[in-house]
Amino acid sequence: MSGEFGFDYRSAQRAVLFALEEDMGFGDITTDAVFRTSQNATAKIVAKETGIIAGLPLMELIFSLMGSNNVAVKLCAKEGEQVHVGQQIALLTGDIRTLLSAERTLLNFLQRLSGIATATHEYVQAASPFGVGICDTRKTVPGLRYLDKYAVRVGGGMNHRFNLSDAVLIKDNHVAGAGSITEAVKRAKRAVSFTKKIEVEVTNLEEVKEAMDCGVDLILLDNMSVCMMSEAVKLIRKQNSNVLIEASGNVTLEKISEIAKTGVDVISVGSLTHSVKALDISMYVEIDNT
Repeated sequence: MSGEFGFDYRSAQRAVLFALEEDMGFGDITTDAVFRTSQNATAKIVAKETGIIAGLPLMELIFSLMGSNNVAVKLCAKEGEQVHVGQQIALLTGDIRTLLSAERTLLNFLQRLSGIATATHEYVQAASPFGVGICDTRKTVPGLRYLDKYAVRVGGGMNHRFNLSDAVLIKDNHVAGAGSITEAVKRAKRAVSFTKKIEVEVTNLEEVKEAMDCGVDLILLDNMSVCMMSEAVKLIRKQNSNVLIEASGNVTLEKISEIAKTGVDVISVGSLTHSVKALDISMYVEIDNT
């Protein structure tokens, strides 16, 4: 990994290769027809709305994986920086055919990741006065989980599980299959290494008490009212102040302050990645006629 936010080129490479293959097909027939020979050009990447920029390391990676060494990338903004309408984010210089063929893939990544970073930043700002962290979920676009979660970090958030092997999270269907929270936790403790955390999802105060009696590491308060959530936090803190408390379920920016005031440690927000609005970013090409 490299950079302030831990950008992993190897993980990103798989997503970029797939995106390029998906978009290029058997070649950019429009660009190849209009520009039969090499022609120098510049391309400005410009923000069309205010937000947090994310995904800048992907630009050089995209051109590298296209097999092109004829495009120079000059960054005019920093990863994680707030950009404003009309602000130039980057300047690309090289063969117009490469620039045009890369345009949609490049913008798709920048727009999506910047949208995630921007939304995350808004939630983090709303929760930070209460000392509460914001994290993501596994509700990501298939194949883009690494990059989606990277963008959350760029926006100031934290990552929940990357995959099912990271930690034990006992949810409603696990409980239904096992018969009870107690039985599900007992089975997990028997089967899983002591190095793995055990978290249990609960929906009411009775389930909170049962989960606490099982000695779990984390409790997820799912879809509770703010009033019930406050009571649940009191119950948990009274019995064991070391248990980490997560709130989840239909969390919106309008509700975030109310939820944070209950005393939970972290709030997970699925909408950061499953239904995020892309940040509006464009590319403008100019031919070098010199």
